[in-house]
Amino acid sequence: MAHDPIMQETTTTTTTTTIVMAALSTLPPPQIATITATVSALFRLHHRRLSALLSSHSLFSLSLHHLHEKSLPEKSLLIARFLLSLLHPITARMPPSTATTTLNDRGVRDRDLDSVLLLLLLCELHQHHPESLNTLSPTEWRCSLSKHVSATMLSLSGVGFSSSEILMKYIEMVARCKRFVGVMGSREWKGGREVAASVAAVVGLPAVEVEEGGKEECVVCKEEMREGRDVCELPCGHRFHWMCILPWVVKRNTCPCCRHRLPADDVYGEIERQWEVVVKMGGGYF
Repeated sequence: MAHDPIMQETTTTTTTTTIVMAALSTLPPPQIATITATVSALFRLHHRRLSALLSSHSLFSLSLHHLHEKSLPEKSLLIARFLLSLLHPITARMPPSTATTTLNDRGVRDRDLDSVLLLLLLCELHQHHPESLNTLSPTEWRCSLSKHVSATMLSLSGVGFSSSEILMKYIEMVARCKRFVGVMGSREWKGGREVAASVAAVVGLPAVEVEEGGKEECVVCKEEMREGRDVCELPCGHRFHWMCILPWVVKRNTCPCCRHRLPADDVYGEIERQWEVVVKMGGGYF
């Protein structure tokens, strides 16, 4: 059977949507309400940024120029960072040992936010009205995009929508960004690749004292951890000699025993880690 990229893209989006919906369904009503409020605030921010972008010729030109200067991998990186900011409302509801973030705490810079919103808007317009971009010059795109945004203003801002409708729009945006990252960043997006744990995560690892009669073995060096000595404990609870685990985590962000992932400074590695959290929340559906 011939490979059908459109069918594969649809299946990927549907799978992503199902996973996010399954994850959200495991949360209690108060946490759902918190996520809805966070998402509504995000949508309002995005709408304000887009409104400012499309109402200013100079700002629009600068953002478009910023996009033109970026290569395809760089555009993928923009969307990847944006995807992390979208995943944060879900993963932040998990216990700190599971959901600790580093990249997400810095958010997306205003100029990059403008660029990624413009890029996603251009992709959306091209999908629904390809003639609007194909027949116009870049200098005329602003007018066409403004008309499209005006027609979908409530959708973009989240105003007038119920909580369930806002969450569905949020889920659709997560699925769209994850699909774009998968397609545009195929070289960087390699499941299972090794990435280093973030410096902040490594520095924050606690030291614990080996208790009497523990007789616990460090799986890295295969030697027993002596009573009364400080050893490193990972968020998953597994313990190791400091001198054994440090060379490990500067090369890979997984526990040597259970493969639990520590936060990473690599954007794609961090997406993979947080996506695993979402999948586990939804019952392991893949």
